[in-house]
Amino acid sequence: MQDLADPILDQLFRQARSHNAWSDTPIDDAVLERLYDLLKWGPTSANCGPGRFVFVRSPEAKERLAPHLSRANREKTMAAPVCVIVAYDLDFAEQLPRLFPHDPSARHWFGDPTVRFETALRNSSLQGAYLIMAARSLGLDCGPMSGFDNAALDEAFFAGTSWRSNFLVALGQGRPEGVYPRNPRLDFNEACQVL
Repeated sequence: MQDLADPILDQLFRQARSHNAWSDTPIDDAVLERLYDLLKWGPTSANCGPGRFVFVRSPEAKERLAPHLSRANREKTMAAPVCVIVAYDLDFAEQLPRLFPHDPSARHWFGDPTVRFETALRNSSLQGAYLIMAARSLGLDCGPMSGFDNAALDEAFFAGTSWRSNFLVALGQGRPEGVYPRNPRLDFNEACQVL
């Protein structure tokens, strides 16, 4: 592998920002499919892939989502062309015979409910991060957020299923007036150790 060029790294990391204001440029199904087809290749534990993604785009779906958002997140989320519910499937292990075929016993590794929950949450969080990077690579801006009622959202979207919400990501073409000044980050010597 070789290093990516600086303009690509700028687009993915250094110049990319969390957006709060959106143009009304729509995102079509083909782009959403390309987005998933990129993010799905990111690694997860035992290739378990517990992440599930609900692309909330229609006015009806947004109306179902709106009551569960915090007041601070409601308007900006409704203005985004798409809001992704990054979720996880607590029954992800049922797919392991297909996703991790070289060890058929893998589905039994997650029998303990605590291990299953922790694995699903951790790895769907990874997959949500891959979604952000894939979206940026396709020229989309992102607005990842918490600030919603998980239990109420799960009841509205996932009742009777094994899916649970993790976090949300607004997607679209961001407008510059919705970007706050760049906040600082910790330096290497503050956040890292080399042992």
